[in-house]
Amino acid sequence: MEGLPFLPGNSFNDPTRGKYHRPHSLGYKNGYAIQKRPEVGIGGETILHNQLNEAELDELANFNPTLTYGQAKQAPPEDFVPGHVAWDKKVLRFNGYFKQTVNESPDEFYRVRPVDIYYYLEDDSIAVVEPHVENSGMPQGKLIKRQRLPKNDQGDHWHWKDINMGQNITFYGKVFHVVTCDGFTKDFLESEGIVVNDPTGMPTDPYIERRKQAAALRTYQAPSSFDKTRQFLELDRKVLRFYCAWDDRDSMFGEMRPFILHYYLVDDTLELREMHSPNDGRDPFPVLIGRHKVPKDRYSAPSSFPAVVMELSDHEVREYFTPKDFAMGKTVSIYGRRFILYDCDNFTKAFYYHNFGLTDFNSVDIKGMTKNLPKMEIPPYNNFGSMEDSLQSCLSLVPQPPKKDFIKMLENDHKVLRFEAIMDSVRPEDKGRRFILAYRLADDMMTIYESPVRNSGIIGGKFLERTRVAKPGTTPDKPEFYGPQDFHIGAVIEVFKHRFIIVSADAYVLHYMQEHSSQFPEKTIQSLRDALGRSQAQKEVIKGGLMKVKRSEGDLENLVRQVRAQLKKIAITDKSRVDEMFLRYDTDRTGYIDCNNMRDLCRRLQLPVDDDVIEALVSQCTVDGQGRISLEDFRRFVESS
Repeated sequence: MEGLPFLPGNSFNDPTRGKYHRPHSLGYKNGYAIQKRPEVGIGGETILHNQLNEAELDELANFNPTLTYGQAKQAPPEDFVPGHVAWDKKVLRFNGYFKQTVNESPDEFYRVRPVDIYYYLEDDSIAVVEPHVENSGMPQGKLIKRQRLPKNDQGDHWHWKDINMGQNITFYGKVFHVVTCDGFTKDFLESEGIVVNDPTGMPTDPYIERRKQAAALRTYQAPSSFDKTRQFLELDRKVLRFYCAWDDRDSMFGEMRPFILHYYLVDDTLELREMHSPNDGRDPFPVLIGRHKVPKDRYSAPSSFPAVVMELSDHEVREYFTPKDFAMGKTVSIYGRRFILYDCDNFTKAFYYHNFGLTDFNSVDIKGMTKNLPKMEIPPYNNFGSMEDSLQSCLSLVPQPPKKDFIKMLENDHKVLRFEAIMDSVRPEDKGRRFILAYRLADDMMTIYESPVRNSGIIGGKFLERTRVAKPGTTPDKPEFYGPQDFHIGAVIEVFKHRFIIVSADAYVLHYMQEHSSQFPEKTIQSLRDALGRSQAQKEVIKGGLMKVKRSEGDLENLVRQVRAQLKKIAITDKSRVDEMFLRYDTDRTGYIDCNNMRDLCRRLQLPVDDDVIEALVSQCTVDGQGRISLEDFRRFVESS
């Protein structure tokens, strides 16, 4: 078909063709849109791939054709990068030195002090640092902090173009000579077109060189005996430790006091440290004898030595303590005090074994040597405060509150056993006095109240504050207190020389004892049952908390007179109030009130309402003897004197 015109009848189908679809040039691979090269054209012809080589492709890529209507567009400029970002963390390093003049010294005239000069390209700042030299005796480190250094008086600053090897640069009047630089600095200067000079050597310090020559010529000869230098090098931080006791039993209050003896081998000094125990009663001073060389006999100085104004020195003291003077079980005298060595540590045992060949290191028992001290005796109880508080003042200088059983307090909170008791006394005025004993189960404390009795001459109220009561005959160090098991009908309770006899109890006591029958004997519970059974039969006798007492005629007359006086006071202040009180109870307007109304009237006015008092009032108010009180009789009774 090649060469034939594209006319009908001149086109033939390819019998080898198997694909009749229209090809596409776009596709997706791994989620990305890519361009594909179709292999078959629109008419079915095969599209050949590009057969250009790499050189031709590069030429076509770099070909910029000139358009007919003007030149091609210029490429956009590259992104701007600021200087502090481009030169960040890029530092030029130069090595140099400066000479320091030394005045008034015959051995040296100047010193050579090496420095490192750092130039920071990001802001053109400079820092000068002197390397540290051990034991130089001079302050070294950062000589000039990082900053822009002025070059002259015209306001110019030092730039990296002004610094090169072999040059002198002046910073604040001090001249620095640059001798070399590192590889990065050299490559940077050469890349910027600067000719880098050859490096020069660092000059030596004449004084240091003279000292090195003198040290090389100096010879050392160690003495044959054990010298101080060797002692320091070999025995530094090596200490012998002995456990000793100060034997002071010969004095009046002396004892065996434990101490620790430290012997420092580096300089033949020793110290004595006291071993404290809790509550030993001594001031917390740890050191008895400070670290120093201790003479064996401090009084061995010549008689002509002026000890008043001068201290002992090595010339006067002939002999000091050495490791040979210490051994297990030996008693040494240090400044007039006798110390017995009874034990030592493992390092001390190893030292004596290797240097002196000793193998016997049996410790000495000093517990039997202690002086028998008198034991503290608890004084008798003086009845001031509780027994526990008084005992705490004997145990320590600052008394602490006695410990409480909080579990018991929580379980028995607000649980109180109340008993009725009478006083067992030989005094006649104490006969008939009745008391209420309240026993608290939470803290085993007891409180005693006395019921007030009118015209008895004894003020009622609280007889004993809340406190724990110990049984008679108990010691203060081991007190035995009264418990709930000790309270039963007929029991005698002795409280601070006062004897009380239990005669009754409330119903809660019997209920509590029955619930906790394992804690109380059956005899105690049965006595309470019998006593409460009798009191139940006599319930009418006890009403409102007051005992009904048969009064004499004289007492009854006095009570009636007092009631009349109270009513008369009301009539004097307000006479119409007497009629109002009477008419309040005469609801049916019969003109009479009975004894029940009279009792209610006395109760409202807080006057005695006993049966014998009411009967006496009604008998004096009535005339006909029928037990009814008229308004006229009531007025006459109130107004009569």
